[in-house]
Amino acid sequence: MAQAKTVAAPPPSDLGTTRQGHPWLTLLSVSLGVIMVMLDGTVVSIANPVIAQDLKASLSDLQWVTSGYLLALAVFLITAGKLGDLFGHKRIFLIGVAGFALSSLAIGLSSSVGMLIGLRVLQGLFGALLQPAALALLRVAFPGERLKTAMGAWGGIIGLSSAAGPIVGGLLVENVSWQSVFFINVPVGIAALAMGLWVLTESRARTLSKVDWVGVVLLSAAMFSLVWAIIQAPTWGWGDMRTIGFLAAAVVVGAAFLWWQTRSAEPLLPLSLFSNASVSIGTGLMMLVAFSMFGAMFFLTFFFQGVHGLSPLESGMRMLPMSAGMIVASPLAAVLIGKFGTKITITGGMLITGVAMFLLSRLSLDAAFIDSGIPFALLAFGLSPVFVGATEIIVGNAPEDLSGVAGGVQQSAMQVGGALGTAILGAIVSARVADVYQGHWEQAKLPALPPQQVEGLQQLATFGGAPTAQMMPNVPEPVVQAIAKVSHLSFLDGMHLGFTVSTGVAVLAAVLALFVKAGRKSEDAPVHMG
Repeated sequence: MAQAKTVAAPPPSDLGTTRQGHPWLTLLSVSLGVIMVMLDGTVVSIANPVIAQDLKASLSDLQWVTSGYLLALAVFLITAGKLGDLFGHKRIFLIGVAGFALSSLAIGLSSSVGMLIGLRVLQGLFGALLQPAALALLRVAFPGERLKTAMGAWGGIIGLSSAAGPIVGGLLVENVSWQSVFFINVPVGIAALAMGLWVLTESRARTLSKVDWVGVVLLSAAMFSLVWAIIQAPTWGWGDMRTIGFLAAAVVVGAAFLWWQTRSAEPLLPLSLFSNASVSIGTGLMMLVAFSMFGAMFFLTFFFQGVHGLSPLESGMRMLPMSAGMIVASPLAAVLIGKFGTKITITGGMLITGVAMFLLSRLSLDAAFIDSGIPFALLAFGLSPVFVGATEIIVGNAPEDLSGVAGGVQQSAMQVGGALGTAILGAIVSARVADVYQGHWEQAKLPALPPQQVEGLQQLATFGGAPTAQMMPNVPEPVVQAIAKVSHLSFLDGMHLGFTVSTGVAVLAAVLALFVKAGRKSEDAPVHMG
């Protein structure tokens, strides 16, 4: 078995990378690919209620439309980053773009929710190929301190696509079909593929020669066990033996993976990558900010469409201040990081995020556009410094030879954090709804119902839903309206608690950011290879 050894990373000229080609065209090219992924993420949430009606999908099915995608991403991201390091980031990026576009086309042709979920898993695998490779290509095109500027512009472009996503998605869902929100990825993917073939310069690591397949199997099994337990916990229960078993498997297999990485000649994930404290902290920050953001934001679509009765387009417009704000906030974050340093900027960003989450925890049933618009705008200026700073910390401080793996680590942290947030905050919201529903029912002086029917109403309320006159034809209209208000008040209590927890997570991340320090910038720093 190979012994652990430490070698010096070769100079850039030995890395199989070149700095030919225009850096800003490289940024535009990889952005086209990631825009496709960002559009998909925002429009799916807008389309969920319509998908449920068209495919007769349950609430659990809808969660799997998102969770299946997240599971595939989380399991495969680090391996995908290593494949880019070995076989070329341009090649892996283009494969990811082509596969993502084709799987999007197939999703639009789905005839059942099971087919839709399966194809979303496949889409997640191609998305995993695409994202770390994009960051690695930027790492090569913008060396040293220039990476901050690139990350700022990158964030602005992603913000633009996020801003367009809800509007485009709402227009398509309302005027065409939910399938069209996936078909839109096809022309974007063709443009990204064409420009990538023309603009991108291949880069790969010549110091690495093979895939650590034992590491791939162990890491994939550990990540699958962890994310599967997180996703299933709201259904099984956190104390259920199946949940505990998968979590225990994640710990045991994860420990075996770490042990193997110290023995492998060319480890999948060199552990010395985390010897830089800022890389480790940056990874933790990405997990916390994804937990706080994605977990809480999952319920806002249901709030706007279920409680407020807004159309998909109107829901997208409500979210516009956040996504549009990132167009300005991301480049500004890069400037602030350069002027005040990473520690102060990220800490300030997380405190702003905490304030925004607190304001969202105070939304009322009749909240106007400005009531949600102000905290959404604050989120843009709070989250952007974290996304820009933490990405630069993780990818920028990694040796260029490991830029693909570093990109995979950054993206994995986001996906695991998002899955944790969706599952844990989902369980918190559900428990809160069940806890307060009976109290709101009694305050409304409604007649008693059979326990089974009450349980069904509670489940509906968990996602902002409420019974309609068509669903209860033998119940007087005033009573149906009173029940609807009970359901909406109960959902609001649950959502308030979810955003309160997110506020606490944001504050915790702000404290963690205080420990960020300037990391390694030289390309010839020692790299542990086994």
